[in-house]
Amino acid sequence: MFEQLEERLSEALRKLKGLSQLTDSNMAEAMGEVRSALLDADVSLEVARDFVERVKTEAKGAAVLKSLSPGQQVIKIVYDELVGLLGGFKSGINFAAKGPTIILMAGLQGSGKTTTTAKLALHLKKEGYRPMMVSADVYRPAAREQLSVLGAQLSVPVCNPSDLNDPVKICKKALSAMKEENANALLVDTAGRLQVDEELMAELERIKKEINPSEILFVADAMMGRQSADIAGVFHKRVGITGVVLTKLDGDARGGAALSIKTTVGAPIKFSGLGEKPEQFEVFHPDRMASRILGMGDVLSLIEKAQSAAEEEEAKKLERKMTSGDLDLNDFLTQLRMVKKMGPLDQLMGMIPGVKIPKDVKLDGGEIVKVEAIISSMTKEERRNYTIINGSRKERIALGCGAEISDVNKLLKQFVQMKKMMKSFGKGVITALGR
Repeated sequence: MFEQLEERLSEALRKLKGLSQLTDSNMAEAMGEVRSALLDADVSLEVARDFVERVKTEAKGAAVLKSLSPGQQVIKIVYDELVGLLGGFKSGINFAAKGPTIILMAGLQGSGKTTTTAKLALHLKKEGYRPMMVSADVYRPAAREQLSVLGAQLSVPVCNPSDLNDPVKICKKALSAMKEENANALLVDTAGRLQVDEELMAELERIKKEINPSEILFVADAMMGRQSADIAGVFHKRVGITGVVLTKLDGDARGGAALSIKTTVGAPIKFSGLGEKPEQFEVFHPDRMASRILGMGDVLSLIEKAQSAAEEEEAKKLERKMTSGDLDLNDFLTQLRMVKKMGPLDQLMGMIPGVKIPKDVKLDGGEIVKVEAIISSMTKEERRNYTIINGSRKERIALGCGAEISDVNKLLKQFVQMKKMMKSFGKGVITALGR
């Protein structure tokens, strides 16, 4: 995600980090590279130019903090401005103050609108709401059936009146069906087109007038770059977009859509899709995204993923052991199983500050499976106290799981390193969270 932009910005700002004094010359050189990086990321010239000018203005007027060098101060300003470009702050769903919340999903065909509708329904369900879905797409073959299948998979009710073929009448039917399902949120998946056209806009305007939605979310394909922002602008002029969902963000190496939409449309990015699975859907945090773009990682999102993958009591137990350095191989096995639930390894590694995955390295769950097998071959005592594992025990463990003795040695070495790292890392995380 944003790999190209991260590399270019990191290189541009690296030159500033160690500077004890900022001059017009070295600032101009660094900001020139920042502007070039933004343009290569498919950000418009106007947005890139305004961004650089704001950074320059802030840098000249900023009081240098005692804890930061002048170069580090500029990097902080770049970070703050990047957060602003991405929206400034997290924006959730605008729930209706009274009555059901209606969410209208809009966008072009192929942006992942139907899948995103289901993902958002699952997100709302996890948050304690009672969502229902309806497809107002009467043009794309099997569009309504696709949403029904997704609803069945997620145990979310779907209104699918087979006797109706008019989008407005389908939406009216869904509104009345909400009471039967005891739903308090309705997600309306609308028809898309391969390009913006008058028929699509007129239909959206009719649906909006009929259902009076609390939210109109534009589903944007991040792979389209700045073009997605421009299309969102067209939709906004006609129906008034209240928020954006960026799909396929995991495949976007440049970042043009994310960096352009807030400025172009004025509506914030509220959610992002990071894969095809229903749970690969996140609330969009501008500050965390800016941190990842600048190569600083995203520890808070990593912690949230870990917490959602673990039982609360088990998480607290692991937290205590992590900060005390008292982890054993049983705990390590528990953590591995949590990691398997958290998502693709390459996405998780990208959240850790300072971790850079080489392009030729492909991360998968195979290594986790091997480690799991090795630990499972150990006795309870060996898991509790790894120091008793001598040569003969290593031979027995390797034989029991079909691994090599070198694999067992590698695991034990990694475990010792992880214990040391977790002890210091855990304390820092808890301090950061204010615990």
